[in-house]
Amino acid sequence: MNQNYKRILLKLSGEALMGQYEFGIDSDVLAQTATEVVKQQQSGTQVALVIGGGNIFRGAGLAQGGIDRVSADQMGMLATVMNALAMQDAIKKQGVNCRVMSALKIDQLGEEYSALKAREFLSEGEVVIFAAGTGNPYFTTDTAASLRAIEIEADLLLKATKVDGIYDSDPMKNPDAKRYDQLGFDEAIAKELGVMDLTAMVLCRENKMPLCVFNMFETGALDKIVNGDKVSGTLVIPE
Repeated sequence: MNQNYKRILLKLSGEALMGQYEFGIDSDVLAQTATEVVKQQQSGTQVALVIGGGNIFRGAGLAQGGIDRVSADQMGMLATVMNALAMQDAIKKQGVNCRVMSALKIDQLGEEYSALKAREFLSEGEVVIFAAGTGNPYFTTDTAASLRAIEIEADLLLKATKVDGIYDSDPMKNPDAKRYDQLGFDEAIAKELGVMDLTAMVLCRENKMPLCVFNMFETGALDKIVNGDKVSGTLVIPE
């Protein structure tokens, strides 16, 4: 991680927004995340976000409960819109203009997604949040993040998690798990390291989109990554 990035896309899970709660949004986590984003925007970095909806509804889980899969995924997409609106509000309260662009048509809540417009907004210094996933069922918000990062021509896709990078096994279960500082997409896919879903990983690999996985709760981690400073995390690079 030894270079500066001018345009980034940050992927946040919905669960990360829960903080200390079992459901919904922790206002402290929301405000802290918004502060990190605003800091980057004010330093000149163009920032886009994709936020999952697992803190409210997860489509795959609803489908397992008997709801039609397409309907369940659409409910999950709406959950991401709710999270996007909450993050938009938190960012705007810090004096930065922020737009929600949705893959679903919800004119009263946000703008219809357009890669061209998104790039224009980012170039003008606005933060852009992409909501409703890809707009299609059966695709995760990880895949949406990879797709949007490629479409807006981001320099780096960042996935914020609760652990400080990618390990060779689950660090929550294996105290001897080893963290990778850097690896290639082929290796990550072959070893099924669970970084992101396969579709997202292949999209990144085929379009040469570097991916950084880091701990969003490590103070200043995002700032360090963007500025090329050393931080606990894993960089996945196109070979």
